[in-house]
Amino acid sequence: MKLAVTGGAGFLGYHICHQLKDLYDEIYVLDIAPIDEKEYPQNAQYVQADVRDKAKLEEIFKDVDCVVHGAAALPLWKKEEIYAINIQGTENVLEAAKTNNIQRVVAISSTAVYGVPEKHPLYESDEMVGVGPYGESKIEAENVCLKYQKQGMCVPVIRPKTFIGTGRLGVFQILYNWVEEGRKIPIIGSGKNRYQLLEVEDLVQAIRLTLTADADKANDVFNVGAETFHTVEEDVGALCQYAGTGARVMPTPAKVVVPILAFFEFLKLSPLYKWVYGTAGKDSFVSVDKIKNQLGWTARYSNADALIRSYKWYMEHKEEVATEGITHRVAWKQGILGLVKKCL
Repeated sequence: MKLAVTGGAGFLGYHICHQLKDLYDEIYVLDIAPIDEKEYPQNAQYVQADVRDKAKLEEIFKDVDCVVHGAAALPLWKKEEIYAINIQGTENVLEAAKTNNIQRVVAISSTAVYGVPEKHPLYESDEMVGVGPYGESKIEAENVCLKYQKQGMCVPVIRPKTFIGTGRLGVFQILYNWVEEGRKIPIIGSGKNRYQLLEVEDLVQAIRLTLTADADKANDVFNVGAETFHTVEEDVGALCQYAGTGARVMPTPAKVVVPILAFFEFLKLSPLYKWVYGTAGKDSFVSVDKIKNQLGWTARYSNADALIRSYKWYMEHKEEVATEGITHRVAWKQGILGLVKKCL
C-alpha cells in the first residue's frame, strides 16, 4: 500500500508521515519545499510537486492507493496564491486521483469555514461563512470535495481546530518566546472566553480513522478539536505556570486592541492576521460528537497539554529553529510585536 501526502513538508505532513508509517509500505511526501530526509521515516520518499500542476499529480498518483491532501496556502500568503493552491489545487488532486482510480482522498479543511459565529459549539451542519481569502478558499475547496463525493469517490473532509504540538512554530513561537522571557502575555479581551485547540497527534489519529474506516462511515465531514479545554486565561496560565519564568496573562480591551492590530496588519507590520485577532477574544469551539460516534475517535490531549508539549519541544530545539518563511514550521518575524514585547 502506498500513501501520498500533499503538503508533506509542512508541520502536519511531517506528523502524518511519522504516525502513519506503519500503515503503508511507502509514503510519497509531495511538496514544493524540500525536506530533510533524516527527519522522516525510512519508508517516506520526497517528490517535488506543486498541487497546481495536475499533469505531475497524475503521473505521481499512478501507483498510489490513498491520498491525504494537506497542501494549503496559509492566510499570510497572497490572495491569488491562496485561491490557486487551496481551490484549484484541491480540484487537481481529486481529478488526478479519479484519473488513477484512487478511491479515497482525505481532505484537510479548517474550522475557519465557520467564520466568527456567535453560537457554540459549532456543528458540521452549521452555516459556513469564510473570513478573508483563506476562509473563503476553504469553503470553495470543500465544495470541490462534495462534487467528487457525488461522483462516487470517498473524500472525507476534516475540519480541525488550530492544531499545535512538537515542531509547531509560526504564530505560536511568538507566544513561546514571550513566555520564555518571562513577559506579560497580552490576550485579547478578558481571557474568560473558551478557545479550543488541538494536539497534532490527535488530529493524525482522526486522519488514520478516515483512511481506514468503512467508506460509508468515513465519507463525511468531521470537526476535530480538544475535548478538554478551559478559558484562554486558564489554558495560557497553565503554560506560564509550567514554564516558571514569571510570565503571566495580561487581559486587554478587545475594542481597542483589535482595531490597532488590524491597522498594523494593513501596514504589514504585524504577523497577526484577521482570523487570529478576530477570534482570539471570543468563544471558539466545535462539537466533536460526530467523529466520536461515527468513527470512534477520542482526544488524548487537553489544550493545556498541547501548549505545554509544544513549548517544551520549542525550548529543546530553539537553537535549530529557522526564522525565514511563513509556514508553521518556522519562526515568524514579530514585527511591531517585538517592540511591544520590550515594554512588557
